[in-house]
Amino acid sequence: MPLLYEEWVPFECEVSIIGARSVHGEIAVYPLCGNVHGAGVLRLTRAPYGPPRWQGRARRYLERVLTHFRYSGILTIEFFVRRGRLIANEMAPRVHNSGHWTIEGATTSQFENHLRAILGLPLGSTRARGFSAMVNLIGEMPPRRELLAFPGLHLHDYGKQPRPGRKMGHCTVVEASAASRDARARALLKDLRVDVRIP
Repeated sequence: MPLLYEEWVPFECEVSIIGARSVHGEIAVYPLCGNVHGAGVLRLTRAPYGPPRWQGRARRYLERVLTHFRYSGILTIEFFVRRGRLIANEMAPRVHNSGHWTIEGATTSQFENHLRAILGLPLGSTRARGFSAMVNLIGEMPPRRELLAFPGLHLHDYGKQPRPGRKMGHCTVVEASAASRDARARALLKDLRVDVRIP
């Protein structure tokens, strides 16, 4: 019987790096994301996140994987951060939930760059438009009127039937500074009664 042995990693936070590689070998990488989970489900993503050295390391790792496998499309690598060290945790060969902020928060979304990559078109800029926070809406959709009362909030309803633990949609805010973004994210999580610790 095959076995999988994993070491428990006491980590300070989780980050993810998302990038695209086209069929012609062009690579474009998004700013690093900081992820916060609750009950094993992604609740909040903030981008850009972390010091430049984390971005540089994560980018190098991602580019090596994309190049080695001659990958086409969007690829995400998640890392645990422990004492400043990035420890690869998971790879997702697809557009990724932690990249949903790119719809409003980046010049070109991960969805558009995925299509550009596999169709052999030039990749779009991955530049951040500001400092984004994306909050997943889990289990049931909150009243739209209450959510949309938040200035600048962008709501995405997936049209799914409510179910415990199911991702029903997400919302995103984009701010001019990391401090303003984090304050907005905390206020939104409080209103949604989501009890998670934001590092």
